[in-house]
Amino acid sequence: MKIESFETHPDRYAHWKLSVDGDIATLAMDVQEDDGTGKPYELKLNSYDVFVDIELADAVNRLRFEHPEVKAVVVTSAKDRIFCAGANIPMLASSPHAFKVNFCKFTNETRLAIEDASQHSNQKYLAAVNGTASGGGYELAIACDAIVLVDDRSSAVSLPEVPLLGVLPGTGGLTRVVDKRKVRRDLADHFSTLAEGVRGKRAVEWRLVDATYKLSRFDEAVKDHARALADTAAEKPTASPMAWTPLKVEVGEDGSRRYPHVDLTLDAEGRKATLTVRAPESVGPTTADGVRAAGMDWWPLATFRAIDDALLHLRFNHLAIGTVVVRAEGDGEAVLGVDGVLEALGDDWFVGEVRHYIRRVLKRMDVTAKTFIAVGDEGSAFAGTLLELALAADRFFLLDDPDGAVWIATSPMNAGAFWMGNGLTRLQTRFLGEPEAVGRALEVCNQKLATAEADALGLCTFAPDDIDWDDEIRIALEERASFSPDALTGMEANLRFAGPETLETKIFGRLTAWQNWIFQRPNAVGAHGALKAFGQPTPATFAWERT
Repeated sequence: MKIESFETHPDRYAHWKLSVDGDIATLAMDVQEDDGTGKPYELKLNSYDVFVDIELADAVNRLRFEHPEVKAVVVTSAKDRIFCAGANIPMLASSPHAFKVNFCKFTNETRLAIEDASQHSNQKYLAAVNGTASGGGYELAIACDAIVLVDDRSSAVSLPEVPLLGVLPGTGGLTRVVDKRKVRRDLADHFSTLAEGVRGKRAVEWRLVDATYKLSRFDEAVKDHARALADTAAEKPTASPMAWTPLKVEVGEDGSRRYPHVDLTLDAEGRKATLTVRAPESVGPTTADGVRAAGMDWWPLATFRAIDDALLHLRFNHLAIGTVVVRAEGDGEAVLGVDGVLEALGDDWFVGEVRHYIRRVLKRMDVTAKTFIAVGDEGSAFAGTLLELALAADRFFLLDDPDGAVWIATSPMNAGAFWMGNGLTRLQTRFLGEPEAVGRALEVCNQKLATAEADALGLCTFAPDDIDWDDEIRIALEERASFSPDALTGMEANLRFAGPETLETKIFGRLTAWQNWIFQRPNAVGAHGALKAFGQPTPATFAWERT
């Protein structure tokens, strides 16, 4: 399934209704069974597909930038007696394997964006579960800060994937149940095998929801909970909203994409792509008013919005592309200047949101199932924030130029602004066994580091000279293209997240490994597997060996 665009606007939402009343917003899910796009499935009972989640992801970003006054967001259903039935099963059953995994990964990132907005933008989320929430519907609810469930003698919360579908809750459900909501393991085990779920008082006692109310009191109780959440959010300075305007992009016939500061070119025959990021021509605005006047065109935001869009298109629309060459070109000193603005104005709400957005894009790169090879040669600009792209890459080649024309630089942005899913910076993760190396790299912030210096600090992987440069790069790319894509995905996912395990790394590690594996097993997707048998008159047929 090709996705033409990952952008949308509330005026074009088919499945969500976004409204704002003072400091409280409401996101009401009203999924249209047939949205006129000719899909081979119907989105019944507020079940969702990737297009429903694209709208939700847009709303979460839009609330942060366009509605900084909002302190609480109520997520509910516009339908009676159903909150959300989760991912659409016919969609999953009919989708190719890679789409299933990418779909789960994208929805996970949207859930994490909700949690990130709560933590860093003081926008608290309340799930007003006014009907049954099953599977991905409950996973949406547990991404919120609090959950209230209607007590109408039928509405329940459930994760029925194991008993009904032969798979696992793919958007972090099991992990959030025990790690975030801290449900007892034995109770979580029972809950996860109950197709009918848990409701009422028991759901509260087991920590599956925070409160339950009779239907007659539900709407009033939701308002009270939303008000209480909003009152716990920190006060924000008065801020003018920043319109989340459409991206500027030219799309080539082969799927290549050209943005104002980013190019994505494709080599289908070589199964590789090149992501080229261009540094700004100058530092640009240096005051809060100037940065806000630039808005979505401010270089760091425009650049990373483009990178984000390019990554999503690579994931969903270019499955055969296995390796991405990452380049940064232009004036590295201008990048350091922009980093100085990002650092100096970090307390400004808009600059803060831009920093958080860049962090989320880099995290999306971290969990993208492509090999990233950063290449720095003459005219490269891997400095500060753009150096994060090289640190996120699986390897970094830096040309050894005796004339010193090739250089990189660290900046204060590498010291903690863009932490990874493991809670560490990329420098800390890189030097897990040599923590003092992080200090050495940051001691020379904003200084031009020639290749030999960068190599001595451990900031590049290889530093070939101009004689070996072309061959070294060619061999690395050809070698990568010869390996099993499945083995590479598993290897990279294991190596990228050294250090402590967090809820986030658990979710993506398990998604990459176990859900990836389960989605290929006949018990789930075979001719008589649970996904294919769902809703049919005959039950699933399982192979009973435990492996």
